[in-house]
Amino acid sequence: MRIEGIIERLTETESYAYFATRPKGSRIGAWASPQSQPLPNRQALEQLFEQTAKRYETTDDIPLPPHWGGFRLIPRYFEFWQGRHSRLHDRIVYEKTSDGWNIGRIAP
Repeated sequence: MRIEGIIERLTETESYAYFATRPKGSRIGAWASPQSQPLPNRQALEQLFEQTAKRYETTDDIPLPPHWGGFRLIPRYFEFWQGRHSRLHDRIVYEKTSDGWNIGRIAP
């Protein structure tokens, strides 16, 4: 599947509204994890989580981390691809127009 469109960064208010719906453990994990940074081992990540969990053990009100946010995709184009042994794959596309969505087929 392929999706094309416009990407917008969510506002802090929108990001927090979503963040607040996540389970408490997920919100703690957002604070504890140095996302995409190298870790020496799994234990190091678990220790970071435990330290952060202690900080918030008496409250469910966990603030939005400054590095955390969301994006919105406003789709304009979808392509669904289904492979076939003959290589005559199915490719169905949906394209947004002013009148709605055009649905069509494109060659593999």
